[in-house]
Amino acid sequence: MKRFKQAKDIKVGVIGYGGAFNMGRGHLREMMHAGMTPTAVVDVDKERLKVAQEDFPGIETYASVSEMLRKSDVHLLAIITPHNTHAKLAIQCLNAGRHVVCEKPFAITTAECDAMIAAAKKNKVMLSTYHNRHWDGCILQALKTIRSGAIGDVVRVEAHGGGYGKPGDWWRSSKSISGGILYDWGVHMLEYMLQIVNSEIVEVTGFAKTGFWAPQTAWKEDTNEDEGFAVIRFKNGTWGSLCITQIDSNPKRGMIEVTGTKGSYLFDGGWFEVYTHSGKDTVIRKGQNPPSEWWAFYQNIAEHLTKGTPLVITPEWARRPIHILDLANQSARKGKALPAKYR
Repeated sequence: MKRFKQAKDIKVGVIGYGGAFNMGRGHLREMMHAGMTPTAVVDVDKERLKVAQEDFPGIETYASVSEMLRKSDVHLLAIITPHNTHAKLAIQCLNAGRHVVCEKPFAITTAECDAMIAAAKKNKVMLSTYHNRHWDGCILQALKTIRSGAIGDVVRVEAHGGGYGKPGDWWRSSKSISGGILYDWGVHMLEYMLQIVNSEIVEVTGFAKTGFWAPQTAWKEDTNEDEGFAVIRFKNGTWGSLCITQIDSNPKRGMIEVTGTKGSYLFDGGWFEVYTHSGKDTVIRKGQNPPSEWWAFYQNIAEHLTKGTPLVITPEWARRPIHILDLANQSARKGKALPAKYR
């Protein structure tokens, strides 16, 4: 793979400058912070292209990916589009010799991930996924505490999110587009889990409740599950669970709970609690998580393309949570646990 002399030599662009969360602008700003040069924007909405030009005066704008690939010499593209389009767009760009970062989730199925990885290898270009939350303050603090031995050996990791309420009427509520209820926040939680549990995946069991909210939504039969639940068995004997719900009237406190042989660790975005035992008493320590270090993602990308620094978020790493979600979907349909192909 060709290396660049300096980060500023890397011309970067985004595919998708939609208004939701201003993610296109966010990606370009983070790329620029890492020293790279914003160059191109693709969006089907002409009004959003006007916004991009206001945000980045002089930037190239295109109505289609094909047009951009023909006319622009942009080197690295971030794909910020609905989940079910990631694989097709990534392969198109990879085959055109461009480096690619996909917004999370990487893709929807394991097969899509495999095809993307094969295209990157064939064309000798970089492929990664925007797992910026790999550097969330909450997981950085959790890893520091857990690895210190404070709660002993990790036995299980429980991840949960959601509550009670009708899903919104946008594409993230469509199963065929989003992948399902587990894919949006669930992929972040699984990535936390895979950092905590340093072991191979053995099998996955999935469960799903569907149909309660569907009649009240725009997507009807294609609405996400009301609740999705996955259980992951790891080779070292640890297990994990992931539950994302819109029918829980009494959701659990916190986002992740890690149970160990000597205590437990509970955390959410801003706070953490450590429960340990001293004789007959339980000692509780509470604290605030340190700031997140999201800048580290594109800094690593820039250093990889200039200095050959190893990627932190490799495509193989990004495939692991998608493989779990894919197996959970299949398991829920088949009613049985499924073995993992990628550990």
